[in-house]
Amino acid sequence: MDPEVEMQSSNTKRKGNWITFPFVLGTMACLTLASGGWMANLIVYLIEEFNVESIDAAQVFNRVNAGINFFPLIGAIIADSYLGSFSVVAISCCVSFVAALLITLTSVLDSLRPTPCPTGASNCESPSKFQYAVLYGDLVLGCIGFGISRFTLSTMGANQFDKEKDQATFFNWFFFELYFFSVIAFTGIVYIQDNVSWALGYEICLGATFIGLAVFLVGNRFYRHDKPKGSPFTSLAQVVVASIRKINMPTKVQDLYYQSHDAQLTNTLRFLNKAAIETEGDKKPDGSIAKPWRLCTVQQVEDFKAFIKVFPIWSSSILVAVEVALVQGSCTVLQALVMDRQLGHLKIPAGTITVLALISSSASLTVIDRYFPLLWRKVMRKLPTPLHKLGIGHVITALAMAVAAVVERRRLGMNNDKHVMSAVWLFPQLIILGIGEAFYFPGQVALYYQEFPASLHSTATAISSLIVGIAFYLSTAVIDIVRANSDWLPDDIDHGRLDNVYWVLVVIGIVNFGYFLCCAKFFKYKHTDEKVVAETSSGSAN
Repeated sequence: MDPEVEMQSSNTKRKGNWITFPFVLGTMACLTLASGGWMANLIVYLIEEFNVESIDAAQVFNRVNAGINFFPLIGAIIADSYLGSFSVVAISCCVSFVAALLITLTSVLDSLRPTPCPTGASNCESPSKFQYAVLYGDLVLGCIGFGISRFTLSTMGANQFDKEKDQATFFNWFFFELYFFSVIAFTGIVYIQDNVSWALGYEICLGATFIGLAVFLVGNRFYRHDKPKGSPFTSLAQVVVASIRKINMPTKVQDLYYQSHDAQLTNTLRFLNKAAIETEGDKKPDGSIAKPWRLCTVQQVEDFKAFIKVFPIWSSSILVAVEVALVQGSCTVLQALVMDRQLGHLKIPAGTITVLALISSSASLTVIDRYFPLLWRKVMRKLPTPLHKLGIGHVITALAMAVAAVVERRRLGMNNDKHVMSAVWLFPQLIILGIGEAFYFPGQVALYYQEFPASLHSTATAISSLIVGIAFYLSTAVIDIVRANSDWLPDDIDHGRLDNVYWVLVVIGIVNFGYFLCCAKFFKYKHTDEKVVAETSSGSAN
């Protein structure tokens, strides 16, 4: 071996592993604290400091949540295809710092906010075009920076380890930090914003972002840098194009293009198998593919099948996430704003109350991981699969919607009697929702990771985030439709019927659960797929 190549290989082996652990998790802790403080209390900030009406503020909050969950997929594609994880994290951290700086300036400089409006007053001054530009520019930058940095950091952190056991340990710590520092942000920073000053709360976010970026860059000498390998989505697109171009050709096993270590071709979605048919001119003299948009490997075909096979299950996840977005996000905060939030000598900030769902999820994950498989095996005589966990998550989430509807109806009744309901009554729906999340979202990631090919493992996490992003956009559409066709959601929810909105979500959840059951009935796990053993053109359909 060339001494120079041997030296580079040795250096690569010395980098990565557990020495990078404190740098990656230190960065993650700071970014989670900053992003949580940046957006947790956003609804209240828009209402109190920018004179935005409550429902409009909730809509902005939903769109910000959607954006912060859309951009991880874009970051993953850029990292895999062009820049690598390190560069993407570094750039997105810088964008996050600018976003934290801008929102800090809006809280410090009076010229960046409209004139304050007394509580209960009408005809409040709206922000100017310049103030809107600064505000919305900041929100866009925050979605890009915080959305991309944290999720790409998880992929980069896992890439530092070679053993699956070490990667699993890293992810356990990663998600623990995600929950733990989100709780701190949703409680500590929000409390400071509500009771000390908005400026100090956002200055803490700014400082945390700077420290996170510094910690990340200091660890650069220890990181293992993976080179971009090209987007897996290009490979998936090539399968579609190649199969269409050869759609009229008979499929014979001896004509298929296998590379070493390729998977065996399956009989599911057989028309895609045509993409792997070798024809004259498709290969170079050395045996490599000359026309990647006419010829694909069997592995590429099977990767695409795995992606398509999971899609119906993935689509059933969107409406569950819509329910979570409306209850854990905007609607519960709006309820808390008009309820008695006094708990002893402490007044709970409205933006903090939803943290109970995070705490519930964290506690439930521990119990589920330890006891649920044993209980399920005792009752059902077999271990639970990811689909079982998803189904339970569907049911518990719908139950949380029903509880939320009952509580809201009771709250409106108490208002008619001139009584203000305690915000403690919001706890049951949040606790139940957290339990549902603990079943649903880890089960979802486990299913995607198990069924997706190795080239799409990082994408599995990103599309889980994408579901949340789509859900928040759809939640804004739900609110818009309700407002356009009913009087259930006026600016003052005391004069509306938010409980009816929750009951509609219960019905949607039940219908969606039925759709999920249909998808699950026809779903086959990867290891049960029938293998091709004869010419597929003469074989029977699976």
